[in-house]
Amino acid sequence: MRIVFMGSPDFAVPSLDALVEAGHEVAAAYSQPPRPAGRGKAPRPTAVQLRAEALDIEVRSPSSLRSDEEQARFRALDADLAVVAAYGLILPRAILEAPKAGCINVHASLLPRWRGAAPIQRAILAGDKHTGITLMRMDEGLDTGPILLNWLIEIDGKTAGELTEELADLGRFALLRYLAKPLDYPPKPQPEEGLTYAAKIDKSEAQLDFTQDARVVERQVRAFSPTPGAWFEFMGERIKLLEAEVVPGSGPPGMVADDHLKIACDERAIRPFVVQRAGRSRMHPDELLRGFPIPKGAQLNPRGRLGQ
Repeated sequence: MRIVFMGSPDFAVPSLDALVEAGHEVAAAYSQPPRPAGRGKAPRPTAVQLRAEALDIEVRSPSSLRSDEEQARFRALDADLAVVAAYGLILPRAILEAPKAGCINVHASLLPRWRGAAPIQRAILAGDKHTGITLMRMDEGLDTGPILLNWLIEIDGKTAGELTEELADLGRFALLRYLAKPLDYPPKPQPEEGLTYAAKIDKSEAQLDFTQDARVVERQVRAFSPTPGAWFEFMGERIKLLEAEVVPGSGPPGMVADDHLKIACDERAIRPFVVQRAGRSRMHPDELLRGFPIPKGAQLNPRGRLGQ
């Protein structure tokens, strides 16, 4: 089958690999343009661009697909199918209708729950017990198309990074299963009940709020690990919490409750396992405290900054 692949982050790479491994002809890979990144702000290609180039697949990185010129270029590929996985651009009708068999999407939730940009983080923040992968035939709506195949997994305390990796592999398997026998998976309309939207993550959401129950704070930590990293501020420096657990504890929310950086919340407390200072490697809290003391009794204010 002649396929156009459309994706950008690490999550999409296993799906691209699946198409190649299964012997399909990948006519081109569409991906987001390189963005400034790192300290030097040099343009950094997406994970999909890097993988496609390694596979000797043509990469296209338009900033939009709405122009007649870009749509004509897409149609000229004469694709049987387009496979989309976390691409990041809206597909206009002309693009959706160009491949002979349309476009299918590898989406990281059990639709209709968590339609939209950040389904993995939103599922963790909401305390969902499970999530999964949905293969969907795309239409002009926001993840509203009929379902071809879905696959459920338990969240079970995973971070967003861990869950993204697991779901990426699951998407690969689901895609291979569907493409091997597409007639076994006729499209089915999405259920009316259970609809939620996964809004794009705002970096401000990663600031820890210790006025909440520790179970909510722990979900913040997991949802924003490894990036952007849930954080609080002490003595003018941001400290990221990348792994933590809920433990018994009491005290004013935001108070450091022991010599190992246990932090009181509205109910219970949070104990970090892995932390990170700006520009430093990940470390255990005890290692952090040896070089950057945060004494027992220090009061972090409810939204993470040092209290007065």
